[in-house]
Amino acid sequence: MRIEAYTQVQQVYGTKSRAKTLNTAKNAGSDRIHISSFGKDIQTAKNAVAAAEDVRSDLVAPIKAGIANGTYQVSSEKFAEKLLKHYEEIESL
Repeated sequence: MRIEAYTQVQQVYGTKSRAKTLNTAKNAGSDRIHISSFGKDIQTAKNAVAAAEDVRSDLVAPIKAGIANGTYQVSSEKFAEKLLKHYEEIESL
């Protein structure tokens, strides 16, 4: 077995790997990022959701007042319809 040949092959491969390292080092400073218009739209929507209130006070205030006064009435028929509709949605999953 000739050791010199192995050393020569090792030197060839070592040179190529150093060249690749230098090329990647040169390109590392020029990275760019491009965000598509769809990505910008998603970011805008996320910002709008984050800025919105969790509770819609204009809808909740009259219901709270009705409960506090004892005048808030719940229709048992509407409640049963919504309950069945919700149950059917769960069953279809």
